[in-house]
Amino acid sequence: MKTEQLYEIFKQYPNITTDSRNVPENSIFFALKGNNFDGNKFAETALEKGAKFAVISDKNYAELENTILVKNSLQTLQELAKFNRNELNTKIFAITGSNGKTTTKELINRILSKKYKTFSTPGNFNNHIGLPLSLLSITKEIEIAVIEMGANHLGEIDELCNIALPDMGLITNIGRAHLEGFGSLENLIDTKLGLFRAIKNKNGKFLLNTNDENLSEKIQNYPNIINYGKNETSIVKCVEQNSNIYLNLKVLINNSTYNVNTKLIGSYNTDNILAAITTGIINDVPINDIITAIEEYEPSNNRSQLLKTKNNTLILDMYNANPTSMKAAILNFAEIDLPKKILFIGDMLELGENEVKEHQKIINLINEQNFEFVFIVGKIFGKCNNIKQHFHFDNIQEFTKWLGFNSLKNYSILIKASNGTGLKKCVEYL
Repeated sequence: MKTEQLYEIFKQYPNITTDSRNVPENSIFFALKGNNFDGNKFAETALEKGAKFAVISDKNYAELENTILVKNSLQTLQELAKFNRNELNTKIFAITGSNGKTTTKELINRILSKKYKTFSTPGNFNNHIGLPLSLLSITKEIEIAVIEMGANHLGEIDELCNIALPDMGLITNIGRAHLEGFGSLENLIDTKLGLFRAIKNKNGKFLLNTNDENLSEKIQNYPNIINYGKNETSIVKCVEQNSNIYLNLKVLINNSTYNVNTKLIGSYNTDNILAAITTGIINDVPINDIITAIEEYEPSNNRSQLLKTKNNTLILDMYNANPTSMKAAILNFAEIDLPKKILFIGDMLELGENEVKEHQKIINLINEQNFEFVFIVGKIFGKCNNIKQHFHFDNIQEFTKWLGFNSLKNYSILIKASNGTGLKKCVEYL
């Protein structure tokens, strides 16, 4: 079946699902296939649960009623998403980077929604499956869609941009994240720069974080660059910041100074805020509305989130972790004015052959601080020197067992780790 024909079906049944456990009535089920799963096996279940059609790639299931046989279900999903994107008048604002993508996306969406009908990537739907699903959720009344793009292998941002065709966008920063899939920092940088190349090809607007040297060195000689950060040509600059728990900024916008009092934790969020302000300005959102949107935003997704339990004060930053974000979180925690500080950290995943070296740097950094206690979870950290100076557990099961017998009260606790470590499970013990 041609994409145009499938799109006509999609217009009648615009709900898409790839999960047979969650099948909206009159939806289209895409049977995706991976190394460890085969969605074709669940096509019949999806149809029984209310899917109107099932897009399959295995002819053994083609006898089922209302199945659409294609060569590759994932490729078909991506082609359908691109077709829908081209049918819309919606402007696409794309965001990628090593750290801060989701926070920046949320801030930008809050700001743009003060003036426009907007859509933003739900949750962390930012990969080769999530991005097409996001694009297929955009309806014709949406004026600007804020789309997050993640990458864990060489060339992935180019692939995602070929589907989303962004009109505007930014790279938050370049750090040492997911190096296992890239092989080198240079490969990672080149992959992230795929967003810049795509926007340049469309003669769109690209927002440049001049505080990031890797980006400033690579991105030059393009007339539609809008700078933010320390560069003297930046339209938004931070002239003062105070991170006494919550981050408060004084920013310079078009020669006028404004105070921005946020509910975000960590000075590392400064660049994310500057990016969001700049996005609002170039899209003609009034400055007072921009500041209000930022000050109203309260994180609730384990990113720079403050949580007070009956026993302790927690700073939750455990959706993702890499050497850059881990260092920033630890240094910020060391600086802010909180009593009786304890650090919970877990392994940083997908760092490749340098993983022990990068974890050792974090241990060395911790040893330079003055935390009351440090609890470390993960086998990679266990390979580091001086680990015996702290409480170490190989896995979250060992750690939660210890917490079950040892009550912690009246502490300020930073919890920082890659999501895959499961460290968020310790919150219920605190």
